[in-house]
Amino acid sequence: MPGAKDHRVWVTQRLIREAFTGLLKQKPIQSISIKELCEVAGINRGTFYAHYRDIYDLREKIESDMYQDVLGELKPLLDSDAKATQREITTAVFQWMRENRDMCEVVLGEYGDRSFLWKMLDLGRMVCQESYQRMFEGASPRDISWFYAYASWGCIGLLRRWLWEDMETPASEVAGIAEQLIGQGMQFLTEKQKGRKP
Repeated sequence: MPGAKDHRVWVTQRLIREAFTGLLKQKPIQSISIKELCEVAGINRGTFYAHYRDIYDLREKIESDMYQDVLGELKPLLDSDAKATQREITTAVFQWMRENRDMCEVVLGEYGDRSFLWKMLDLGRMVCQESYQRMFEGASPRDISWFYAYASWGCIGLLRRWLWEDMETPASEVAGIAEQLIGQGMQFLTEKQKGRKP
């Protein structure tokens, strides 16, 4: 009965993740013990060690899963034949953030892993710069880099605001706001492109 076993593993890992993110909202990772985490998750230490080497391995695996998920959501931006619209991609990313709210709160919180936040921003930079370079052929890599800094930190501000309001606004509406603000910011690249045309 592999399906039942897979479900039990998923439930156990979910309990561990929820306990971990709950504790990370209260204290830094180095102050979280396996014993405390297991008590909060309602599991024994043997169960924890069946899945993870230590608390840092747990964080690394959660972050790796998040990275792969976000990369999957952004991949259509790299595919020039993709059928998904910019709005659909942006909505999917914000919907993913809603589904992974616990980790978004932790990453942006007081005890978040700043290196992971930079890694996620680098992922976005890689994907978006390639996409923007196709859209604005006359804009220099430097112009696109400036624009990405503006757009990415603006989206982090939107995410913080959305978390603050308990994510009451639908993901599609937040995506629309982000797209509208980014679209207005794209005038910067449009002007740069015009300025470079002979």
